[in-house]
Amino acid sequence: MQPVTAANYGGRYIYYGVREHAMAAAMNGIALHGGFIPYGGTFLVFTDYCRPAIRLSALMQQRVIYVMTHDSIGLGEDGPTHQPVEHLASLRAIPNLNVFRPADATETAECWALALSIKNAPSILSLTRQNIPALRTEYTKENLCARGGYILSDAKGAKVTLIATGSEVSIAIDAQKLLAENNIAARVVSLPCWELFDAQPKEYRESVLGKDTLKVAIEAASGFGWERYIGQHGIFIGMHGFGASAPAKDLYKHFGITAEHAVKAVMEQL
Repeated sequence: MQPVTAANYGGRYIYYGVREHAMAAAMNGIALHGGFIPYGGTFLVFTDYCRPAIRLSALMQQRVIYVMTHDSIGLGEDGPTHQPVEHLASLRAIPNLNVFRPADATETAECWALALSIKNAPSILSLTRQNIPALRTEYTKENLCARGGYILSDAKGAKVTLIATGSEVSIAIDAQKLLAENNIAARVVSLPCWELFDAQPKEYRESVLGKDTLKVAIEAASGFGWERYIGQHGIFIGMHGFGASAPAKDLYKHFGITAEHAVKAVMEQL
């Protein structure tokens, strides 16, 4: 896109610099004026600076789209100051705000389409920095993310439900394979948007999560809020403190956010 500059007001892109609150506040103004769908981006950790304006987007029911990247400890060497841990939980606590954390390129496209189509609420797209595999390789007419969560990979007679978001969905898929090698059937649920999933009928939610299965949540963030899906006896694989400075692969291993750690936790509890 061409930027807006002092010499050219015909552009469609604004270089805000390190001015996250101003960016979010200006987008509210653009949305209220009408005629445009504003979107802007920064690191997810800097939603702290945007928060008053994000809250107003939700309160005023405005279609403002926040594209927030580097959404976990996976951003690596920038360290704990730049690694969001509590941010997903705090954003999910804001009423009328859709927080999307897609697992791959297909889910990202679906979540972007949903953010554009929801006219009375803002959306946050929480996107990863590190490379992740393509998990959705088959074409579907239906936007599967529209229900907030769905069974990505099923297993006959599943005793375990692995629930994950974003970059951790691929870890859940790897854990499913390892569990299968140990004769433990597990299904994988991708849960890109809690808000949309919670709005589904109870029957659908129970069919996805599995009523009589051990539920395991995998997310490289605080576990606050996950108890609604995994229950009192479920397992949470994620962060219990701040991050550290190291390459992404080393950090995931250090904090135990791995398929092997998830399998060990399951086998200890079954």
